[in-house]
Amino acid sequence: MSKVKQYVMYRKIAITIISLFSLSASKAQNSETVLSLNREQIEALFLDQNLDLLAKKMEISQAEAQLIQARLWSNPTFEISEVNLWKTTDIEEQPPVFGNWGQAQQISVHLEQLIETAGKRRKNIALQKLSIEEKQKDFESVLRESKLELRNTLSNIQMLQEQQKIYQEQIDNTQSLIKAFKNQLDTGNISQAEYVRLKAAELQFRKELNDVNKELEENLKNLKNFINLKNNIQITITEKLKDPDKEVSELELEDWILHAQENRPDILLSKNLELQSQKKLEIEKAQRIPDLTFGIDYDRGGNIMRDFIGFGVSFDLPVFDRNKGNIKDAQIEIEIAKLETQNKLNQTANDIVEAYRNYYQVKELYNQIEPDYEQQLDKLLEAYIKNFKLKNINMIEYLDFVEAYLDNKNIMLETLKELNEYFENLQFAVGKDL
Repeated sequence: MSKVKQYVMYRKIAITIISLFSLSASKAQNSETVLSLNREQIEALFLDQNLDLLAKKMEISQAEAQLIQARLWSNPTFEISEVNLWKTTDIEEQPPVFGNWGQAQQISVHLEQLIETAGKRRKNIALQKLSIEEKQKDFESVLRESKLELRNTLSNIQMLQEQQKIYQEQIDNTQSLIKAFKNQLDTGNISQAEYVRLKAAELQFRKELNDVNKELEENLKNLKNFINLKNNIQITITEKLKDPDKEVSELELEDWILHAQENRPDILLSKNLELQSQKKLEIEKAQRIPDLTFGIDYDRGGNIMRDFIGFGVSFDLPVFDRNKGNIKDAQIEIEIAKLETQNKLNQTANDIVEAYRNYYQVKELYNQIEPDYEQQLDKLLEAYIKNFKLKNINMIEYLDFVEAYLDNKNIMLETLKELNEYFENLQFAVGKDL
């Protein structure tokens, strides 16, 4: 199955799950529902329901509406004036307009239309098109940043879910030992100190589990915000944390840098702002040329002609203001935009190199862990529990191993989580999925 078809399938499944839950939640709002999803289903929900993305999409629509507005001509101005509502004794009578009305009335009508010169309207339309592109690139930038944060949150949740299981298993094992030791304590076969030491170990495991639970709740809260879920939904990720298993080479760095500089949304956004600043300079230069206002007048009874019709044109005389200040400001804005774009390009190259080296170093560390090392640890733990029950090893030896076991389990999980995070950081820096 292709990745596109697989994504569409997961997206439909995820949306169906949420829709069904919404119906049931409306009937029982106080009950908590556990929603089991995999990473692809969560990403599908994120793309459909994230409020930040929805808001950014609406900003694109706003910019498109402004383009419609920019294409419109200015409305003509219509004026009626010099209308008298009474007459004097020495008035010169006029022919009636209709019936007997109008013989003693004077009226003036004026109609004018503003015409923008020097291609100002065309330049403003071009600027607004760039503004739409800006909003599109801004949306892509927010999507890219949010996706990185979402994926790292998912990796953290997966790690914490595994840590939950590890500590819960130790609590269960310790409770089983405590129960057995309680019987031996009652018969005098072990000391009170050994029994208390085991209880202290259980308390320590519960404390560690509590810390994991709190961190997990924080990450689940962030996840629910990402995919816009209600607070009475509990999410469980069905997959275990996996190795990205992507072989990357330093030889690809130049290609990655070139791709990022040509395609990364934040760089394209910076280049777009540079183009906008150039377009603004063109508009400011065009402002030096005054616009023309054409007018047509009709005057009844207010002139030597009974029904006077005349034409005219008006415009500002660019004597004092040649828009020099705004032109200079626009020129400086272009230089600033160029510097910011160049800075972005430099940062991109450095970001990719740093992200690659970080991923490579963690990958090397992870590769040092033998594939069956975790299974060996689990088998050793079972052996230690068995030997401890048979009193072949003492309390200190058993608890020392359990501590080493937990440390190693956490190191493996944290290394795997970091491997996923650094791989996502590399994809983020390059600007595409590798």
